[in-house]
Amino acid sequence: MSKKKMLYDGKAKTIFEGPTPDTVIQYFKDDATANNAEKHAIIDGKGVLNNSISDFLMRRIQEIGIPTHYIKKINMREQLVKKVEIIPVEFVVRNIAAGSIVKRLGLKEGEVFKNPLIEYYLKRDDLGDPFINEDHIINFKWGTREELEEMQEYGLRINDFLRGLFLGVGLKLVDFKIEFGRHFSDEHDGVLLLADEISPDNCRLWDIKTNNKYDKDLFRQELGGLKEAYQEVAERLKILPEKKKYSSFKTEIVK
Repeated sequence: MSKKKMLYDGKAKTIFEGPTPDTVIQYFKDDATANNAEKHAIIDGKGVLNNSISDFLMRRIQEIGIPTHYIKKINMREQLVKKVEIIPVEFVVRNIAAGSIVKRLGLKEGEVFKNPLIEYYLKRDDLGDPFINEDHIINFKWGTREELEEMQEYGLRINDFLRGLFLGVGLKLVDFKIEFGRHFSDEHDGVLLLADEISPDNCRLWDIKTNNKYDKDLFRQELGGLKEAYQEVAERLKILPEKKKYSSFKTEIVK
């Protein structure tokens, strides 16, 4: 782990000071959480896999012209990224009914939407990340109208790209969560960037033939095999050229 000063310790990542004032180091932990951290486990090797998958996907997203905070992968667990002021809104793009929308709207899991749906949630664990709308974002000054339009455009472009990418390796992109932040530097004043990570922790991925799950729902629903599923995603994306064991599989439930 980095010896730099810790700035923030989150559920799945720790943020440290970077080598310059406008950068930070993002460290991927082995923690798995659900239900706003009411359920917690340590899954050995999970952080290594998420670091590799997010590194690959962020680089590919940059290639299609979407600005991100990603700079480079430092080692097996750390990335150098641009320092951002996180916008306190989670953007969820849904292609297929799964998760909270099923219960909230009485839908059948697996129902395919005619068009992608964008939903917004306030980043407040103490409030259970409540569902919000565009007027909340504007009225409470979490983001401007221009930023919201830009984030919506980026979200749909990312969705189109990732759907095709995952389809090519036999996976359905059911939905995903993304976050954005404002980057301030001598050259830029609050430029909007895709931030956080993109990995099976915040994407729902199902096999196109069997509908087997390859995402954090395996942990949420106590189905087991989360690390093996994440490793399968990495192998399908050809991030891992061959079967690679990061360490023995260990799970510690922390209540």
